[in-house]
Amino acid sequence: MNSKYLSLYSDIVSKIEEGTFPTNSKLPSESSFMEEYGLSRDTVRKSLQLLEQNGYIHKIKGKGSFVLDFSKFNFPVAGLISYKEMVEKLNLHSKTIIHKLELESPDANMAKLLDLTDGGKVWKVSRVRQINGKKIILDKDYFNSEFVTNLTKEICEDSIYGYIEKELGLQIGFSNKEITVEPCSEEDRQLLDIEGFDMVAVVKSTVHLIDGSLFQYSESRHRPDKFKFTDFARRTW
Repeated sequence: MNSKYLSLYSDIVSKIEEGTFPTNSKLPSESSFMEEYGLSRDTVRKSLQLLEQNGYIHKIKGKGSFVLDFSKFNFPVAGLISYKEMVEKLNLHSKTIIHKLELESPDANMAKLLDLTDGGKVWKVSRVRQINGKKIILDKDYFNSEFVTNLTKEICEDSIYGYIEKELGLQIGFSNKEITVEPCSEEDRQLLDIEGFDMVAVVKSTVHLIDGSLFQYSESRHRPDKFKFTDFARRTW
């Protein structure tokens, strides 16, 4: 197996992350990498293709390769994926801090959002996500206790979706999402490392089981400089 392209890839990633190749700068030419590392053109191109695939660079035909802002985490907002799965996929150093875990009677607005009948209760879970030492996400989740019968601090620190699917035997089906930009709340300022920002990116979701039952409402609040949403769309005729 030819691992030379992976060695070059890793070296370029290190130089991007340490600032040797800063954001928006143009990378050296393929010929320069060939000469410096003693590699073939095919090997260099394979490394650059992997860099582009993983969001480190953008290649412009006839102009070269340019460094993207790697400090923004490309969260897979369009899909239905747990935070734990996302962290593992992006290989991030992360810590979850439980701020609140309560079983409570919902107010009228939350009861409406979750289609709850009189007397129904919800689990309210508030978690701060610390990535690379910075508290940059506040996740506020509400679960219908009819479906999610019990939650513990340990479950919330690990993966609620993992618990729902593996322990409760429920199948998560689909979600509807809305992305907005909103002013920072007092709660955002208290719990997150806001660092002077006055707005946050907010992803609001309602999540259903495979049979259509609505079991979760969530609000994920992101520091804007660390949030990037990308999606793929194809025009159909």
